[in-house]
Amino acid sequence: MTTFPGTTRAETISGIPVSVDIRTALPRRELAPLLDDAFAWLRWVDETFNPVHEDSQIGRLNRGRTIEQIPELVEVLHRCDELSERTGGWFEARINGVIDPSGYIKGWALERLSRALTNAGAVDHRLDAGGDVRLRGSAAPGRPWRSAVRDPRSGLVRRTVAAHDLAIATSGGAPVLNPRTGGRQAGLRSVTVLGPDLGVADAYATAMYAMGPVLARRFAVELAESEPYQALIIGGDGREVATPGFAAYAVSEDRLVG
Repeated sequence: MTTFPGTTRAETISGIPVSVDIRTALPRRELAPLLDDAFAWLRWVDETFNPVHEDSQIGRLNRGRTIEQIPELVEVLHRCDELSERTGGWFEARINGVIDPSGYIKGWALERLSRALTNAGAVDHRLDAGGDVRLRGSAAPGRPWRSAVRDPRSGLVRRTVAAHDLAIATSGGAPVLNPRTGGRQAGLRSVTVLGPDLGVADAYATAMYAMGPVLARRFAVELAESEPYQALIIGGDGREVATPGFAAYAVSEDRLVG
């Protein structure tokens, strides 16, 4: 099989494994700076938006300290408010007086990075940050990318999807708060959302996980009917339910259930 030359790099950012795999046939002198810039961007996002860091802009905001006028900060907070409204408050970046955009920021950062790589000519790439994946272009000439959808707790492969342009976000690997109670939600094993924008898919997956089994299934159906996002929901008992459009991305050996 013909392959692309490309290059790949993996680093750990704030405890999360991150990989950037570029397959576009660009000169080595161009690929190295692209990777340098990619990881510099992701580190900047972590330093700016991680609420655990006291000196991040979110950390300072939560402590009532002076913050910088950063356009990206305004953009993210505004988008989180829009997604909160769209999900009926189930995606919520402000709980108990604390701002935490973690359910959106990782996907947003990778989506922005994907667009930047495409604009720089690296149109064939796969980005992965802790299981949230952005696929664009081809893995090899004429061949789509393939990506496993794993149970974030057991690592079991639930599906394999193939696409030339797709965002894949999975919620359930880290604790998700129920915004109604402020406590951890535990009714589902995981929720995976496929769609065109990784930040939005990330938020929808977080919201559905927070909803619990019954509301999540209802919301997934309504979402698939109104927007280009499909969902795979894994219940606490391990049973799977997928919206019909999920099948369009599943490779032939997969079988939808639910």
